[in-house]
Amino acid sequence: MSTKKIQKGLNPAMFLARNLLDTKSLKQIPTRNGYGEGVVEAGKRDKNVVVLCCDLTESTRSEAFKKAFPDRFVQMGVAEQSLASIGAGMAMAGKVPFISSYATFSPGRNWEQIRTTIALQNSNVKIAGAHSGLSVGPDGATHQMLEDIIITRAIPNMVVEVPCDMIETRKTTIAGAKMVGPFYFRFARAASPVFTTEKTPFKLGRAEVYRFGNDLTLVAAGPLLYEALLAADALSKEHGIECRVINSHSIKPFDEKTIITAAKETGAIVTIEEGQVSGGLAGAVCETLALTTPVPVERVGTQNQFGESGEPAQVLEAFGLTAPFIALAAVRVLDRKLGHPVTKIPAHIQGAEVRRMMMRKEIFEEALSRAPKKWGGNH
Repeated sequence: MSTKKIQKGLNPAMFLARNLLDTKSLKQIPTRNGYGEGVVEAGKRDKNVVVLCCDLTESTRSEAFKKAFPDRFVQMGVAEQSLASIGAGMAMAGKVPFISSYATFSPGRNWEQIRTTIALQNSNVKIAGAHSGLSVGPDGATHQMLEDIIITRAIPNMVVEVPCDMIETRKTTIAGAKMVGPFYFRFARAASPVFTTEKTPFKLGRAEVYRFGNDLTLVAAGPLLYEALLAADALSKEHGIECRVINSHSIKPFDEKTIITAAKETGAIVTIEEGQVSGGLAGAVCETLALTTPVPVERVGTQNQFGESGEPAQVLEAFGLTAPFIALAAVRVLDRKLGHPVTKIPAHIQGAEVRRMMMRKEIFEEALSRAPKKWGGNH
């Protein structure tokens, strides 16, 4: 019999927030604020750091850098293709440019310029993708960028990072300024829990185990990592299921060693990301395990869908990206690991579809309540 002690619960070496599981008292700050603070700090450390922005200075939080270093800030206007190309030129002149816009525009609109003028030349440009994911909320599907992780991960030479909260976004920004080469990172508009601390370990290219557990592993990136921690806590308290939770903020380079170890030790994986499941974090995990350690995998994310308008929390729930849906995916992958029968369509996907239909109805009824009767409304 093995005498090795099985670890479970939060990893104390991660120095997470003391009130981590108290959703009411935990600070809520947008991850974009971390970029604003981080790029100013990077500018203080290196006089070659410059910021270019496409008429979204306040929204992207580039405003802080503009105030601190007005002579090192360039307002590009609505010109994302030029944003990338001029950024590449400045990098070749020895500058460290951060090009900032909404992720739906950069890398969305200027992908070809990023590929050709930045990545192909291995230019030292940092691409800051703001307002990423579904939590943009009311801006709707056109601005809810769900493919940015995929399209940047596919580009040679590109580093891709998805920080989980405001503090980690600040750390990511500063680390990105120090490294040499093309660098993409995304951050969000909506406020989200700040659950890491200044002492929480962080390194580009390395995943961190935030919670111990040997029944299965939850691998998450971005603010949804907090939902994964909530799901793990609920599964432990309600069902005695112990989930390992990994912060895989680094999508490329990918920490294969940590994921392979988790697959070998827990035998089942759930990936969680605020984007398309085909090719992003789920793609990195599945590709790695298919070549090394095949185990059952369930994917929580958008399932080949565009987003929809709604309040941020409402939309995340409608697409099955909150803790209860993650828990359903965890139960399913554990059943598969144990050889139990499962339904053809996963419960977390079915449940999200039901909630999405309810959201549409709620929004439609609310709109009718405000619309004049002559336009078919009830007002």
